[in-house]
Amino acid sequence: MQDLRTWLEQVDQLGELERVSGAHWKFEIGAVSALVSARKDHPALLFDDIPDYPAGYRVLACTLTTAGRVALTFGFPSGVNHRRLIHLFREKLPAWEKQLSQFTPQPVDSAPCLTNIQRGRDINLWQFPTPLWCELDGGRYIGTGDAVVTRDPDSGEINVGTYRIMVQDEKTLGFFVAPGKHGRIHYEKYHSRGRACPVAVSFGHHPLVFAAGALEIPAGGEYGFLGAVRGEAYPVFTEEITGLPVPADAEIVMAGHCPPGKTMPEGPFGEWTGYYASKEAPAPVIEVERVYYRPDPVMLGVPNVNPAQASYFRYYRGVVKSAMLHNELEKAGLPGLKAASISEAFGEQWVVVSIRQLYAGHAKQAALLASQGRSGVHMGRYAIVVDDDVDPFDANDVLWAICTRSDPVQDIDILRRCWSSPLDPVIRKPAEAFFSSRGIIDACKPFEWKDEFPKEIRIDPELERRVREKYLGQ
Repeated sequence: MQDLRTWLEQVDQLGELERVSGAHWKFEIGAVSALVSARKDHPALLFDDIPDYPAGYRVLACTLTTAGRVALTFGFPSGVNHRRLIHLFREKLPAWEKQLSQFTPQPVDSAPCLTNIQRGRDINLWQFPTPLWCELDGGRYIGTGDAVVTRDPDSGEINVGTYRIMVQDEKTLGFFVAPGKHGRIHYEKYHSRGRACPVAVSFGHHPLVFAAGALEIPAGGEYGFLGAVRGEAYPVFTEEITGLPVPADAEIVMAGHCPPGKTMPEGPFGEWTGYYASKEAPAPVIEVERVYYRPDPVMLGVPNVNPAQASYFRYYRGVVKSAMLHNELEKAGLPGLKAASISEAFGEQWVVVSIRQLYAGHAKQAALLASQGRSGVHMGRYAIVVDDDVDPFDANDVLWAICTRSDPVQDIDILRRCWSSPLDPVIRKPAEAFFSSRGIIDACKPFEWKDEFPKEIRIDPELERRVREKYLGQ
């Protein structure tokens, strides 16, 4: 079975794994992870010998933050660059989505995490080296790269989502899920009927499981997605308290129930926007009734960083979601599409589409589709459309187009009351509902006179090739 330890061996063979010994769970693991994330082509980090914990109880960070490790995780060839990786995802994603129903999870009778099982009074959640990632965090977050398993009480669909989980005390977890996410829809259905929601959480697993939980996969499709990527059904074991199917390769699993009406203070936590946008607030809890773990378990963590300083920490999302967006626009029938980009640093807040303008209103159409499609709608901010001579993956090229080809009074529009989140830093808290606006920027040459637009400074491609070869040794 391809599990997290297999992945670590493969990454080590690539020379992309760095072991860090002695970093403290209080701030140091988070700080090292954030600083390393700022470097392109940085290694994955495996923290061991963590103070106050047994040697072998480890924390893994910076997993899907380079093209090489993303390619390895999804079964793509080694040595691919950023654009080739996006192209591969564009090719594979439609096929994988068509196969979701073909790869139902495969129940197995045994799993490595069943080696150690704790029940009732024996449970102590503090036994695992949960980081206090950053100085302003309101608690220690064991769930940052997790996989939270819930079931829809109506349809029976299983959801596997990545949501933040804070250790409240030795037997209780804090549980934050943003409005509109499937895990929240599930527990709200249970609570509306006065019932506790069964929940099982894996805190260490193959990074592919983390990726599936964090991406916008159709409802109930995560295990099918994992099977389609692997080419075989994903193995799960049935957790005894909740009856939920849990990843069989899990390092640590905690299971119990989220009761209606019970909350505890949760947060704040530094989120992917680079801010502590959601303050401490009451949040649901998971009352843990079972803990399962492998000997010398490895916890999968994701540091909270400022994306302006460490733009690679969410690299895989930018790659996969750029491919998703491109395919969505093609499926919607948008003509003249050259490329689409969702920023790995700023996510849906910076969406860029490159087109060959074919008719008046073409750019506006592209921007509206990009801002409201599945890939770009949640917590978006700016949807920008550029001509096909502008590289949507190069922020400087895009800013050049905005500054020189757009006239603010006629090329910027605002969409109001769009889907947002408590994590949005521009929404003042507390708030009754979470709406935000979208900036739609047409940074294309004015369609009416695009052929008369001033010529830009360019080096002839043949001249560039000749000069690079002759004088620059390239």
